[in-house]
This record gives sequence, C-alpha cells and structure tokens, in this order.
Amino acid sequence: MSGIKKLTYSEQVADFIKQAILEGKLSPGDKVKEIELSEKLGVSRAPIREAMQILAREGLISSEPQKGKQISALTAKEIINSYFTGGVLEAAAVTEALPLYTDKDIKKLERIVEMMRKVAESGEDLDSLAELDSAFHNVLFSRIDNELLIELCRRSCQGISKFLLYKHWINLYPPKQVYARHLVILEAIKSGKPAKVESCIRKHYAESGKRMSKYGIDVYDNKGVQ
Repeated sequence: MSGIKKLTYSEQVADFIKQAILEGKLSPGDKVKEIELSEKLGVSRAPIREAMQILAREGLISSEPQKGKQISALTAKEIINSYFTGGVLEAAAVTEALPLYTDKDIKKLERIVEMMRKVAESGEDLDSLAELDSAFHNVLFSRIDNELLIELCRRSCQGISKFLLYKHWINLYPPKQVYARHLVILEAIKSGKPAKVESCIRKHYAESGKRMSKYGIDVYDNKGVQ
C-alpha cells in the first residue's frame, strides 16, 4: 500500500485523507470516492469504508443522498455553533476537573505558554504554534475522565481548525495574541476559581468561532473552494 506504513489499514487511509486535506488536495465540498481511493492506495473497499466512518465521527466527512460522501463544508453559522459547543463542553469539563490538576500539570502548561511567548517574540518557527496549541489543550484533557466528552470537544473544534480550515486557522491570530490568549487560560486555572476558568475557556472558543465563521461555505464557490 503506497505511502502508508503503520496502524490498521482503515486508520492509515484516514490519515492519508487528513493529509490530503492539510495539503489542499482535498477541500471542503470535494467528493471522496471509495473506488478511486481503493485503486489509488491498493486496498479493498472494506478499510476505505471504515476510514470514512472514522472521519465521519471526527466531523471531516459528510454524506448526503444522491451526493455521496464529501469533505465537510460548514456554513458560517455551523462554524460558530460548533466552536460555541466545543467551548461550553471543554469549559465545563476543565472546571469539573480543576481540583485534579497537579503542580506537574501546571508546570507543563507554563512551559508550553513560555514556548509560545518565545515563538511570538522571535517570529521564528511559527508553524510550531499549532503543535503547542494542541499540547496545551491535551494537558487540559488529561485530567478529564470522560472519553465521550473529549471526543465531542475535539470534534467540535479540532476537525475545523486542524484540518478543514487549517490554512485559515493558523493565521487567525498574530503569534503574540496566541500567546496572550493561552496565558489568560493558564492564569485562570492557577487562580483555582471555577467561574473564571469556565468564562475564559468559553470566551476563547467563542472568539475563534466568530473569526473562523467568515471562511464558511457562504463565501465559497460552488465547488467549496474560495
């Protein structure tokens, strides 16, 4: 199977499609055909279908009657609602887990935020901000003992920001604002005040959703490409 070396076939196919989205080879609204993928990757239809199910659960693939499967294309309202939902869920989960964060967890968050500051001030290695953002939220998720909640949080926002509209998300905020926005959450968590934590996280996502909404399919042509 060309270009795929690890994990199950279905997971590898899912990763192949995700990479195609990141590279702009697949855009919101583009059709995803099982037969073409099967021929291109040299695998049977079974793992292709399983990969489609994985991506559908992550919100990256949608299916409509007579239209088949396609890369999800969201309207501005759907993007705002998705970020709002993700923010509400993560805020509630982190607030509930607040007493569980250890000194080690706080140190991890501080190191990540400090790395964001260095990137922002140097203006170098800006691509690392996406990884740092993921690392920051992974620390927050690490004390949440609810896999369904984590999955819903990730689907609500990460599918949009890290894949579907990544090229826009990575430039959504100047590096110094990326640092400042995460510093606010860190300070809220260190304060130990549940209301402050919940408010900061909800605001964090709501603001991103409003900015991302301008890249909804409302401003795309009939192929879903801007």
